[in-house]
Amino acid sequence: MLLTAAAGFYLGSRDGVDVGLLVRTLIGVALVAAGTNAFNQVRERDVDARMRRTERRPLPSGRLTPRAAALFAGVISVAGVLYLALEVNLLTAGLAALTLASYVLLYTPLKRKTSLNTLIGAVPGALPIVGGWTAAGGAIGPAVAALFWILFLWQLPHFLALAWIYREDYRRGGLAMLSVSDPDGRHTGRMALLYAMALVPVSLLPTLLGVTGALYFFGALALGLAYAGVSGTMTRAATTARAWRVFLVSIVYLPALLTLMVLDKVV
Repeated sequence: MLLTAAAGFYLGSRDGVDVGLLVRTLIGVALVAAGTNAFNQVRERDVDARMRRTERRPLPSGRLTPRAAALFAGVISVAGVLYLALEVNLLTAGLAALTLASYVLLYTPLKRKTSLNTLIGAVPGALPIVGGWTAAGGAIGPAVAALFWILFLWQLPHFLALAWIYREDYRRGGLAMLSVSDPDGRHTGRMALLYAMALVPVSLLPTLLGVTGALYFFGALALGLAYAGVSGTMTRAATTARAWRVFLVSIVYLPALLTLMVLDKVV
């Protein structure tokens, strides 16, 4: 969240980067992101207790009480939104509040009901780059919309691969992930490939909209083709090893793409 918010701030800055404002933005984003994560763990403590990957978290292990966790989550979330409102601007604070609400009130409960939860969860995951942009004074328009959709689409193969790797854990937890109802993983693989392919042209929009230059354009094209290529291997046979490769490529892809944006920003 901090990485994408910082990149959005830099890209949205038109008259040089105000370092003090950037630091204040990241403090507020960190508080809201941490509060969102904490609220999620409060609401999913029963699920976490049934999953091996999460059973040692503070709530299911009994190291922390739900009341203390909820109080902590509430305090830092409210503090983060208020801090952004007072020290940055109201629009960025509103986006942070929307991130928290959409994650905790929509995404978290929908994980128990529908596999479409991944699409809903990608919205709060893509909003911090928008918040960084608006914190720097950038206007809402096509350029920041392109950044949002890049982050939105990037998350989907990333999470689909993770859900396939931990499909048995998600089944034990009672979560309605696509991988749970996909015995051979081919549907999961096809969806990962679809979103990775959609990301390729969308990732080129910053250059076409005048935000970045040619270096970014060709770098984004190469990264996107690599991401789509590794995602495509899951359509032939969705093995755990192939899912791990998609996941690992995804966590290289994003910082590499953001670095290219920062290096090749059009002043």
